Amino acid sequence: MKQAWDLARLVYEPMQRTDLDEVLALEQSVYPHPWSMANFADSLASGYHAWVLRDHVGVLLGYFLLMPMVDEAHLLNVAVAADRQGQGLGHLLLNQSVACARGLGMESVLLEVRPSNTRALAIYERYGFKQIGRRKGYYPAANQLREDAIVMRFEL
Repeated sequence: MKQAWDLARLVYEPMQRTDLDEVLALEQSVYPHPWSMANFADSLASGYHAWVLRDHVGVLLGYFLLMPMVDEAHLLNVAVAADRQGQGLGHLLLNQSVACARGLGMESVLLEVRPSNTRALAIYERYGFKQIGRRKGYYPAANQLREDAIVMRFEL
């Protein structure tokens, strides 16, 4: 069910180390092969642009991490809480990540997505990301197997 969010009541702020327990719990609840606490901590320590989105009472709704690389920003991770999916928050987080990349003077945003993550793939395509390649065996998958990654780019 699509919810009309009152954007003025949402809190969008830089991710802090104190957010990581909540971020990790959300990550583990929505991804079959989630990032580890060390992945998040290392990203923050490396100075990557990491942001959280909360509702007006402080409930974590989602987050993203963006790594600038020369003239292209790499969207490393983006997630929306499972019970809030389908309400436009993924699109909102994409808007915020693109705005962040523009603010850094980037020319494009790059990401990888699993072919099996059809919901995310559809969101990225609707947003305007274009498929530009494939990384064979990029992601871990079930039963010790690997899954390809679809590489997508959004020109700024």
